[in-house]
Amino acid sequence: MDLEKIEGLVKIIENSSLTEFTLKEGDMKITMSKLDHPPVVAAGVPAAAAAGAPEPAVEEADQEDEKLFITSPIVGTFYSAPAPDAPTFVKVGDQVKNGQTVCILEAMKLMNEIQSDFDCEIEAVLVSNEQKVEYGQPLFRVKKL
Repeated sequence: MDLEKIEGLVKIIENSSLTEFTLKEGDMKITMSKLDHPPVVAAGVPAAAAAGAPEPAVEEADQEDEKLFITSPIVGTFYSAPAPDAPTFVKVGDQVKNGQTVCILEAMKLMNEIQSDFDCEIEAVLVSNEQKVEYGQPLFRVKKL
C-alpha cells in the first residue's frame, strides 16, 4: 500500500462520520481511529474549573501556587515553530492569550496546532523541537494570568 493511498484514507476518515476504520490488504493491516481532540488540559485545575463553573475565592489563592501545564492532547512529534527557519511560537516569559497557538504536533503526516485554553505566561518549555511526545505529556509549564 502506498503513502498516497494512506493519505487518501486519512482524508476520507476525517471528513466522514466514521470513528474507526480497519483495512487489511495482504500482510498489511491499517486501523484508523478518529479521536475527538480533547481540549488542552491544565493539570491541577479542579474539575469544576475545567467545566467552567465559578471557583470560590479561597481556592483562587491556593491555585496561584500550583504549577499548571499545557499538555499534549495526542501522540506525535513536537514542533516549536511553523517552519525550520521561522521563529518559535512561544518562548519562556511570553504571555499567551486564550486560543493562541503554542506549538504544532504532527501525527500521521497531519499538522495539529495546539492552542492555549487560557491566558497564561510560559514558565518553561518542557520538550525539545522534533521530540516525540505522548498523550497527556506536559509540553509547557505555565502561570495563569
